[in-house]
Amino acid sequence: MSGRIRIAQYGTRHGHAEGKLTDIRTNPHVELAGVYEPDPTRRAELAHTAGYAGIPWFDHAAQMLDDPTIVAVAAEGRNDESLDHVAQIIAAGKHVWYDKPAGENWQQWQDLAAAAQRQQLLIQMGYMFRYHAGFRRIEQLVRSGALGTIFSIRAHMSTWLPPAARAVIAVHQGGILYDLAGHMLDQIVWLLGRPQQVDGFLQTSDPASPAGFADNTLAVLRYPRAMALIDIAACEIPPPARRFEVYGSHGSVIMEPFEPAGALRLCLATHGGTSADIQSIAVEQQSRQQLYDRELAAFIATLYGEQPPDRPLAHELLVQETLLRATGTLT
Repeated sequence: MSGRIRIAQYGTRHGHAEGKLTDIRTNPHVELAGVYEPDPTRRAELAHTAGYAGIPWFDHAAQMLDDPTIVAVAAEGRNDESLDHVAQIIAAGKHVWYDKPAGENWQQWQDLAAAAQRQQLLIQMGYMFRYHAGFRRIEQLVRSGALGTIFSIRAHMSTWLPPAARAVIAVHQGGILYDLAGHMLDQIVWLLGRPQQVDGFLQTSDPASPAGFADNTLAVLRYPRAMALIDIAACEIPPPARRFEVYGSHGSVIMEPFEPAGALRLCLATHGGTSADIQSIAVEQQSRQQLYDRELAAFIATLYGEQPPDRPLAHELLVQETLLRATGTLT
């Protein structure tokens, strides 16, 4: 690598915004060009917080978008505004580190992806578990054939959100499924591809949730010889028991919890497949910030031409398509 890449941040209302900003500020290969927050009230609130203290602010989006020295922009707006932000970033000819998910306007997202391809611009989605040691080990086991033919994947990624946070997400069809399921879909469709059928089950279980907010959800992905289930709720008492399970004809692997990471339980068939050996595989302990660090490192390495994207743009499109099928936004 040579030279520092100037990166700006557009928006501050995404739940990962401060963590991503910390990465941009501390990565030795990056220069923070500044942050643009469209809401002046929000900007005033953040100006004196530890995470945003002392950073340069843009008064207008054009100051960031029209600056040719700014190579890339981290899209960190709220989920109902970020897709329009990305449209402006792509139109300005800049690469995008885009915090998930990619909006509810499927046609707009496809158009933006096509525009990025034409301009040879990188769009890297902020699915940080791509860089999680446990998920990477599971991928190796699947790709190597150690588990045989995969017939089932189960993912549990619940959380607890206060009613005010639920109200913000309630604008999205699918509620908490829309907000979080992309992380698990990123893993599942990477391993199994596009599902033949996707069914979503959306329920409001907690009286504290806003009316109509899906706080208890399930997505079922059907493949020719496999099924994948993702269940996500917004009302699980912490710490959540986040769990990822893969079952194949030759064995299974289970990771619980995956945040923070626990050991993998690997079960592989022996004696003609009638019994199994069980072993525990240690998983590197990684903080959420360390996962963000690895995200940004991959983004920069791709911009420098040192590696291809960790996920092709076709995959980024597939994750969002599958999410919108699960929420019922796309049929």
